[in-house]
Amino acid sequence: MDAVRYYAALALLVTFLPAMSMWLWIHPLIGFWRRRGPVITYLAVGSFVVVMALGLLQLRTHLLRVEFGFSWPLAIAAVFCLAVAIVIERQYRRHLGFSTLLGLPEVAEGRSDKLITEGIYDKIRHPRYVGILFEVSAFALFANYLAVYVVIIAAVPLLYLIALLEERELLARFGDEYQRYMMRVPRFFPRLQRS
Repeated sequence: MDAVRYYAALALLVTFLPAMSMWLWIHPLIGFWRRRGPVITYLAVGSFVVVMALGLLQLRTHLLRVEFGFSWPLAIAAVFCLAVAIVIERQYRRHLGFSTLLGLPEVAEGRSDKLITEGIYDKIRHPRYVGILFEVSAFALFANYLAVYVVIIAAVPLLYLIALLEERELLARFGDEYQRYMMRVPRFFPRLQRS
């Protein structure tokens, strides 16, 4: 069990922050990347992501030095978080094609996808980020390493910033339609229905 926890912590540490940082490079410079096209964008930004992941891999001994051991209550909480993440993911994947999941509408010039406002997107604007937060929380609770808890703490403002950058871009792309959608649908937490 200790080896499984270690590799769960290592996988989260080496993949999550580099993958999320990719969008911090793409969204603020979207016009620049659109002119370059998806291949150049993903080669350039992907190279940075790989270098960052390899750097974290090299530091794994130091980063994963503090671990708290296996805990049944935390493992149960991890299963709950993973179940919620899976439910959310199944909901948003009904509406997103593979190219959208890869971010091609953001970086491909002249692409005009429609604004998705049905299903889970009628309840919250960013179900992917909510699902990601539950997923990384599941890994962190199961692994029970200090470094992965730091990743979770960093994930909250990071995902919030990425959502803001994405919204800015969606406003530019969809205009008033997205503005009305923003006013109607909350960002992360669904509104409780009034009786």
